[in-house]
Amino acid sequence: MVVRLRLSRFGCKNKPFYRVMAANSRSPRDGKHLEVLGYYNPLPGQDGGKRMGLNFERVKYWLSVGAQPSEPVQRILFRAGLLPPPPMVAMGRKGGPRDMRPVDPMTGRVLNVEKPAPANQQKDGENEAADEANSA
Repeated sequence: MVVRLRLSRFGCKNKPFYRVMAANSRSPRDGKHLEVLGYYNPLPGQDGGKRMGLNFERVKYWLSVGAQPSEPVQRILFRAGLLPPPPMVAMGRKGGPRDMRPVDPMTGRVLNVEKPAPANQQKDGENEAADEANSA
């Protein structure tokens, strides 16, 4: 049985409230769980901050026995100081350099456009060969 630490949604429509749960990975999001580990309220309070509360000892226990946190829970545990930063935070920027190659709009495949050598270099090479022949 694989145990996941994940969020279970509560609250009303457009006012979400989540509980951090230890649950079997095959159970549904709001279904059966093993233990409630804390809560997370993504809506800002009167002070403007998001509220969360965790039972640190129980979270450390579940992590020590091999429970895998979901991505949102991993970010929450990083903010709480229980986990190292996830790879996306360490990378600093989402995504890499943009691919600027031309794409065929009909097939969606990348077009292989060969870059021709600049005309000046070919002429310079021919001129040097001609200069050498003239000087000889």
